[in-house]
Amino acid sequence: MATVIIIGAGGVGRVVAHKCAQNSDVFTKIILASRTKAKCDEIASEIKNVKIETRSVDADNLIELTELLADIKPAMVINVALPYQDLTIMDACASYGCDYLDTANYEHPDEAKFEYKHQWARDEEFKEAGIMGLLGSGFDPGATNVFCAYAQKHYFDEIHTIDILDCNAGDHGYPFATNFNPEINLREVSSKGRYWENGKWIETQPLEIKMVWDYPEVGPKDSYLLYHEEMESLVKHIKGLKRIRFFMTFGQSYITHMKCLENVGMLGIDPVMHNGVEIVPIQFLKTLLPDPASLGPRTKGKTNIGIVAEGLKDGKKKKIYIYQVKDHEECYKEVKSQGVSYTTGVPAVIGAKLMLEGKWQAKGVWNMEQMDPDPFMEEMNKQGLPWKVIELE
Repeated sequence: MATVIIIGAGGVGRVVAHKCAQNSDVFTKIILASRTKAKCDEIASEIKNVKIETRSVDADNLIELTELLADIKPAMVINVALPYQDLTIMDACASYGCDYLDTANYEHPDEAKFEYKHQWARDEEFKEAGIMGLLGSGFDPGATNVFCAYAQKHYFDEIHTIDILDCNAGDHGYPFATNFNPEINLREVSSKGRYWENGKWIETQPLEIKMVWDYPEVGPKDSYLLYHEEMESLVKHIKGLKRIRFFMTFGQSYITHMKCLENVGMLGIDPVMHNGVEIVPIQFLKTLLPDPASLGPRTKGKTNIGIVAEGLKDGKKKKIYIYQVKDHEECYKEVKSQGVSYTTGVPAVIGAKLMLEGKWQAKGVWNMEQMDPDPFMEEMNKQGLPWKVIELE
């Protein structure tokens, strides 16, 4: 049906390449590109049913990216590179004229801040180019946004509160490691929390608010309030919303290690001098920590990610829980990646598939909850992410 280029060859890129190959009737030609071509070649060698073409590209270089797109002539770009590179890749897509999809919103490399405004600002440019940009087609953001849209469409007249609940109960055996890019992960967790209530954002200290949630198939886990980017778009698009929060689970060992590193300055994003050489502490720390892409064969346990929505239906109070559980070892057996990469990569492929099939197609820049949730939810069941809905209280 179409040529697609995947930019990024980390753990999520591996999942996206494998799953695109499993859907070769839609992704008829697949190109995998990264700064380090050897990483692309390694992933391509794992896939036997389809030939994956590999390229080297600097995703920070607009001219190089645009020339690559002009050479390949893809229908769309699946961006699973670093969030710092979102804007450059979007601009290359607008310049060439092909659709765009990512899994996380833009972050400035020198500022620990998550916001969509820079990507939303490209809406008119995308419309003029006649292309679509789909933002945040991972799990959270991504599938959680779709869960909210699905709840709004099928279960509620008004949704008043939403809690997004992200549990990774996997064990990789290391004293300390992050399940996705350490810079992104540690900046996210160590930043101040925020939630939205009664029309305004309320800021909290990092990990200040904790609750224990009993996750199906996992059990009770300490869950901490963070700021997460999908809330920024959901407050715009969910009718009647009065409060939205995001919670993620962390074990005490992770928190202790992180706080120690933070206390000695290792999470810093500003350059410091070391023996006459300028280094960024968190980037140096990244070189010391295990590569998240290497955690797949070591990780055991499950993930559970979902939403709890409460509101009104036919004038009566209603509360539901939509969630998805995935086993890390099953993920590795299928695509040689652990569950965090799997649950991010599969929704990226689903979003791309729906765009190429014309089921999700509109010019401009869009968030997931603005699309019809039904075909995405159907594809989740087909592509390895079966979900459940239960009514609470």
